[in-house]
Amino acid sequence: MATLLLIDDDASLSELLSEYLVGAGHTVHHAADGDAGLRTFFAVRPDLVILDVTMPQRDGWETLSRIRELADTPVIMLTARNEEANVLRGFALGADDYVVKPFSFAELTARIKSVINRTQSRVNAASSEADTPTLHQGDLEIDLAARRVWRGKSVINLTPTEFKLLTTLVRHAGEVVSPQTLVREVWGDQYATDAGYVRRYIWHLRKKVEVDPDNPRYIHNEHGYGYRFFALPAAPVPTDEESSTKRS
Repeated sequence: MATLLLIDDDASLSELLSEYLVGAGHTVHHAADGDAGLRTFFAVRPDLVILDVTMPQRDGWETLSRIRELADTPVIMLTARNEEANVLRGFALGADDYVVKPFSFAELTARIKSVINRTQSRVNAASSEADTPTLHQGDLEIDLAARRVWRGKSVINLTPTEFKLLTTLVRHAGEVVSPQTLVREVWGDQYATDAGYVRRYIWHLRKKVEVDPDNPRYIHNEHGYGYRFFALPAAPVPTDEESSTKRS
């Protein structure tokens, strides 16, 4: 099974949750704050991190940002705050899932399994795509092996889940893809009823991929149906004569 790192300052919850996860076959390491969590993270290199948001020393947001600077290890956030702004913040920083307290240990265990399986699927897909290492749409270039994206000469930094969402859309280029299909292909069947994931991630993906997210060139809404990926022609660059005419 998996090696897990639980970073949470709630000693009672951590003890009970650790016992449950060990009983489910996992190896569990625990840290009581963000600083100790980062030290343990680099020492044991876990398969997945379960990270509380509100902690002393270094909170969950700062800890997640530090982890994402150096690794794409999957992270599940634990929090008592379920406001959409907090969910969006976690996704923007690179969280793979978001569980609100109080929660069922069985549900969290199922989500751990789903996130780990999704991560392994990404690794397997990257290995099988060695013969077709790049995808091109408009001025977007996606290097599947290096897991990097460029718009023209500019590198676009995406989280692992954003990268999977973008490549899924590109593979269905020209087709209308429903939120339910995207959830299954990007997050897995465990999240089939959580179409809200798609709307949140599409919003973040547009902010990174599109020059003008309010007038997207690549990721288009098909209201009532889903999303379609196709590259609109780039806006023409005005000539010197046209610019002079506009100024006059």
